[in-house]
Amino acid sequence: MKISNHSLNELVWKFSQDYLQAYQDRFQHLPITQKDEDWSSPCEQGVHEESFSLWHPIKIAQVLTFDNVEAALEVKLHADIKDYFTTIYSDSLDASCVEGDLSLLFAWSEKDFARLQENIIGHILMKTKLKQKLTIFFALTDDDDHIISLDNDTGSVWVEKVGREPHKKIAETLAEFMSQLTPRIPPTSIENAQ
Repeated sequence: MKISNHSLNELVWKFSQDYLQAYQDRFQHLPITQKDEDWSSPCEQGVHEESFSLWHPIKIAQVLTFDNVEAALEVKLHADIKDYFTTIYSDSLDASCVEGDLSLLFAWSEKDFARLQENIIGHILMKTKLKQKLTIFFALTDDDDHIISLDNDTGSVWVEKVGREPHKKIAETLAEFMSQLTPRIPPTSIENAQ
């Protein structure tokens, strides 16, 4: 089944809202994260127990692009990965799928988006140096050595050991992958902030 990029944006937003609802159902308040004055975010919605911020995902209102990354590396990034990272600002969102547990990565703010771009550049340079096919990471697994990435040529979603070729295809598209996820809420709200 083909799912359009427009649908991918909707699926990212829907998952973020499902996560938010599941979190609030469990704890009767917004998700919390460690407060950091140097990394403020439009997601922040107030203070929780002095050293934590209440937050929720928000749609990105300004235009964010990967033009600088593409120009610097002379590579065209897959449209799905660009849409994914420019749909919402959010802290990482924990999820489960048939393959196991993972954390979806997002930019926390415009400043964090710049840091995300630097990390993607580093990942691409590593892949180029190792003469491996180009992938872009977007999620972490519970195994520190494995990431979830998108094949830049095909748009398929893979499990990949850091520094190695992807070894297990888990979805044909990022939209298909997003549609398979369910929110995974920690047992206590403080665990989410640590």
